[in-house]
This record gives sequence, C-alpha cells and structure tokens, in this order.
Amino acid sequence: MSAGSTYGNIFKITTWGESHGRGVGVVVDGCPAGLPLCETDIQAYLDRRKPGQSNFTTQRSEDDAVEILSGIFEGKTTGTPISLMVHNKDQHSADYSQIASCYRPGHADFCFDAKYGFRDYRGGGRSSGRETVGRVAAGAIAAKLLKELGIRFLTYTKSIGPVSVDMSRFDEAEITKNALYMPDAAAAAEASEYLKKCMQETNSAGGICECVITGLPAGLGDPVFEKIDSNLARAILSIGAVKGFEIGDGFAVSASTGLTNNDAFCMKDGSMSKRTNHSGGTLGGMTDGAPLIFRAAFKPTPSIASTQQTVNRDGEEISINIKGRHDPVIVPRAVVVVESMAAVTILDALLANMTARLDRIADFYRKI
Repeated sequence: MSAGSTYGNIFKITTWGESHGRGVGVVVDGCPAGLPLCETDIQAYLDRRKPGQSNFTTQRSEDDAVEILSGIFEGKTTGTPISLMVHNKDQHSADYSQIASCYRPGHADFCFDAKYGFRDYRGGGRSSGRETVGRVAAGAIAAKLLKELGIRFLTYTKSIGPVSVDMSRFDEAEITKNALYMPDAAAAAEASEYLKKCMQETNSAGGICECVITGLPAGLGDPVFEKIDSNLARAILSIGAVKGFEIGDGFAVSASTGLTNNDAFCMKDGSMSKRTNHSGGTLGGMTDGAPLIFRAAFKPTPSIASTQQTVNRDGEEISINIKGRHDPVIVPRAVVVVESMAAVTILDALLANMTARLDRIADFYRKI
C-alpha cells in the first residue's frame, strides 16, 4: 500500500510528520551533486510560511528552524538523499480534545475515519497545513538549483475574498511589504479591512494565488500523461485547501473563440516568440518558452470559532465551536507553498527532459 506522501519521478520528495508530533520534514532524493546548499538557503523559504507573522496568521509560535540531517558534505549536495527536519515546539494538543469524537465541517476528519478507522485528531495530523513545511524545504532546494539555470519564480496573492489586485498598479517590490503578499498596496489595504471584518464575525476568507515562471526553455513536459500542465495541477491541487487550478486564461477560454484564444507566433530578437500568452506558457502539454502563468484557488479556512453543525462518531447531530489557533485566511502563507511545489515540478520535468533526444545524450557522453 502506498501512503501517498511521495511526489516526483527523478527529483523525488517524501514528506513526513504530523502537526502535533515531534516534528515534520522531508526526504529529497534525486538532487544532483555539487549544488552549494546550507540551512540558511532553506530557512529563507520556511520563514515565508511560518506562523505568527501578522494578525492574519495563526499565532502558533514556531521558529521553524530547519536541520539538515544528510546529503550535504562541505557545503555541497552529494547526490544522495537529503533529509530535512523541523521540530514542533508549540503544540497545544488539548485545544483539540473536544473534537476527538466528532467531525469538523470542512476538514478531513470524517474521510480519515472512513479510510483508516482511526485518526490523529490533534490539529488534523497529516492533513494539517503544517505538513507543507516539508514541501517548502524541498522547494527551496529545487528553486536554488533552477535559479542557477536562470529560471525564476514570482508568486503572490492575486485576490482575497472579493478584493483583487489591480494589475495596472502591479508593483513587484510591494509583495514583501505587506502581510498579505499582494503586489498592490491599495488592494492589500482593502483586503486587510475585509479580513478584519471576517475575524470580528468569527469567520474566514478564501483567495487566489498566482505564480509566474520565467526563463523556461521550450519543450519541458510530455504530450500525453506527463504533461507539464497536468503535473503542475497534481502538485498544486495536492496542497490542502486548494479547490481550483488554471493555466493562462484558464476557465475564461470557454468564452473565447479560436481567433481570440490562439497565440500568434512571431520572431523576436532572432528567436521564435508569441505575440500574446493566452495559453499561459504551455502548448500540447509542453512549455513553449513564454512565461508560465498559473493560479490556485484556496477555500476559506475551515476552522472558525462560529457555531457549526456536525455529527459525532455515534451518529448524533451536535453543535460545535472549534478552539485553537487558526489562520483567518490561508493564502498569504500558502504563496511560498505554491511556489515550492511548482519548483519541484519544474525541476523534475527538466531532469526528465535530459533524456528526450539521442543527440543530447550522445553529446553528454562524449564530454565525459
């Protein structure tokens, strides 16, 4: 039986740990040898997702300090599995004792019981958002390697509730200046007021995260089951709370025509290019060299203090008020999770692409 905690074909990650266990982490296999890597590189990514950074995140106090347990020697990767661990230090398991025998609306509690006949009710166990610590640690490694190849990720909050970024005011520098990771100061201020109202009403909000990947060569991905589109969708939809995924114009293409949706090819600086990018950087399941643009829609945080209706394990209908420390909105902390899973997916596709052509294999072996 597969536990479903491994992702990737060549660059492969396996996350482990529970929200209220001793720690969480990841084993990364398939990372090429020779990449300069230290804990500081990984910590920079983990600091973007750690709790307690603003009024709009859970106040669970975790420093999320990462430890490299294997796979590094003299500051470089060795080509062997890299094991990373982050200790849990601020678990309040007692906050969850009330839901040990009932099912929280919007959570995986019922499904866990149905599948295993048993569940870790402390913060959701493996279904907790804390599982993403391992994803982010792995993504930091993938992103650093891709940066060496000129591939860059720009990820941000596109909308929260009814408030969306005005792209005419897009300011990349603004992303890290506000707690919501929005590239529009005015939208961030408006979204903050909306979230304050949600919190006053003991409610929560959803939103959309957008990722733009530049520097990609044409031809990553495969035309059938290993499409770059489908692998990205699988990676992003595996993140807890993601309920929607789209590339390029996404669902809007259903209202387009062939003439308006097709991206005309042209020559630019001596190379093949496109006049528009409705496709979002992919054609036929492969990258086309244009920026790859996708979005992920996050549902509102299901843990809210308002009274909700549910059922306990004895089949009795009851009312429940969920205690604990929870994010009123998931999106800001999820921005780096989305970026990390995208980086893992792109690196895996890049490594797989190295064997796509005989001439390139032959050229590689001639050089060694």
